[in-house]
Amino acid sequence: MSLTVRLKNVGVLKQAEFSLGDLTIICGKNNTGKTYATYALYGFLRSLRSLIDIPIDNSQIRNLFSEKVIKIRLTQTTNQILSKACEAYTNRLDEFFAASEGTFQNSEFHLFTDEIDLRQKEFNGRVESPQGASFIISKRKGAEDLTLTLEIEKEIDDFTVRKIINFVVTNAIFSDSLPAPFISSAERTGIAIFRKELNFARNRLLEEMWQAEKHLELRELLFKSYQSYPAPVESNVAFAQQLEDITKRRSFIAKEHPEVLEDFADIVGGDYVITQQDQLYFIPKDTRLKLTIPQSSSTVCSLLDLSFYLHHIAEEGDLLMVDGPESSLHPENQRRIARLFARLVNLGVKVFITTHSDYIVKELNTLIMLNHDKPHLKRIAEENGYQKDELITAEQVKVYVAEKALLPLEEGQKRRQRGDTLVPADVHPEFGIGVPSFDSTIDEMNRIQDEIVWEEE
Repeated sequence: MSLTVRLKNVGVLKQAEFSLGDLTIICGKNNTGKTYATYALYGFLRSLRSLIDIPIDNSQIRNLFSEKVIKIRLTQTTNQILSKACEAYTNRLDEFFAASEGTFQNSEFHLFTDEIDLRQKEFNGRVESPQGASFIISKRKGAEDLTLTLEIEKEIDDFTVRKIINFVVTNAIFSDSLPAPFISSAERTGIAIFRKELNFARNRLLEEMWQAEKHLELRELLFKSYQSYPAPVESNVAFAQQLEDITKRRSFIAKEHPEVLEDFADIVGGDYVITQQDQLYFIPKDTRLKLTIPQSSSTVCSLLDLSFYLHHIAEEGDLLMVDGPESSLHPENQRRIARLFARLVNLGVKVFITTHSDYIVKELNTLIMLNHDKPHLKRIAEENGYQKDELITAEQVKVYVAEKALLPLEEGQKRRQRGDTLVPADVHPEFGIGVPSFDSTIDEMNRIQDEIVWEEE
């Protein structure tokens, strides 16, 4: 299913449009909008279920409590639902980016995907909520109504029920068409080191409670946003603080593809261990050392959340987003992390990265160029240790360069203007990915070195 994002006046990006591939790469110089595009997409996918408001009147809620059944007619198309969600999300960009009020008042966020025929969808399942309510959800193919049957273990209020219904219905509609995102932000190294000291939401909540008037509604306080940093950063903090609970789960990779985890451990140089007392250690390969994270290398800190994601969270259909995967990695490991991403793509995990690394892009080039049924390519792949599950096709890859370029004409304009945008890069089946900014920088360095060596002669 195709997914396209269109941005306007989001950070430094004047206008931008990009489509999601199995592997999506955004390159470009510093301060050109790569992270804004990444964070904007992540924020929408993460908060989608809170952005959609399923219309439910009070009589339906009363009937739900008395009869334990509610029927919801799906009258809107999925694109109408997404359009309203995009509008609601745009209005919350200040909050999401932890920016001052009005920073994103001229911004636009739009997400487009293939229309889903809701009449032809079938829903059957059970959803448990932390509030003590369970919903049995059902809809037969061809029906317009979706039926929710409520089972309550304890008393629950209207406000909470509405929030749960929004979550349940939205999840049923979009769970197999929009990916669940996981982000590894550029701040992940510091978060790994200071994970025990960081708790933005709790600190803000305590501050609010200290200053609150006595008549303040507790429910309003609990559902209020307490963001001090952009949501992707706070997501990373929350993830790092929940590692003990996270380790109780096993990802589909851990269950079905343990060899991927073995190769990843070789990249990071050891294994992470967390105790029942929530103490986190790193054990370097072939040693009995037990290092705390602050005692470990920057590579260990940088790859912490990716390791726990791969071991305990990853599911087919996910969207793994990594801002600057090359951070703290030697060029050899930058190449290996590129091959890891390709393997994940072939296992059904979508990967989205921003990068300054020519090593990562060039290694992905190699994986594309080797993926042809030619004897000499098979020989080269075998001689250099490339595995078939690492090879990808040009069709799987979308590449964009963040740079200043001519923008599309807007209504009322006579001449095109230049501004920060995302320009699609060529991805050729035989020659790989063309990123001119990398090539020109390397050519310039080579020219200078040639002059140093040969000019005197």
